[in-house]
Amino acid sequence: MRPGTPPQNAEDRKWREQLDRFVKANTLEIAALAWGLHQRNPDSNEYLGIDIAPKPHFITCTRDALEALNQKVDNRLREMMGVVDNHNPEIEVLLIAIGNGQIQAVQYQPQPTPPDCFEEADADVDTLLDRLEQRMGAQIEP
Repeated sequence: MRPGTPPQNAEDRKWREQLDRFVKANTLEIAALAWGLHQRNPDSNEYLGIDIAPKPHFITCTRDALEALNQKVDNRLREMMGVVDNHNPEIEVLLIAIGNGQIQAVQYQPQPTPPDCFEEADADVDTLLDRLEQRMGAQIEP
């Protein structure tokens, strides 16, 4: 644990562990969703997010909102901001998860790449959103 980092209680660990299991079980479809959303507006500074409450659902997080949050927490998100700054949607997935007053970045490089995942998914963005949110609701407790 880093200095200044509060210890995690069982509830904090629970949603993070559930999130990790959800991402591992749905790696390729999440990559397809991330790429599909990116293609809708490739010049935006929006990132795919998951809000755990009141029930798990997908959101978008803007760069400006993340910067404002970073300022409110005395620059404690600087590592996450570095990940955001260097994110390449063509080869990796970045999820910003929010739960229990905490934030977590999930980043991974799927094989195949996100564009290929989207092609192989054989579903549009709305279908992927619905499908993944149903799974998320069954796998992650708020």
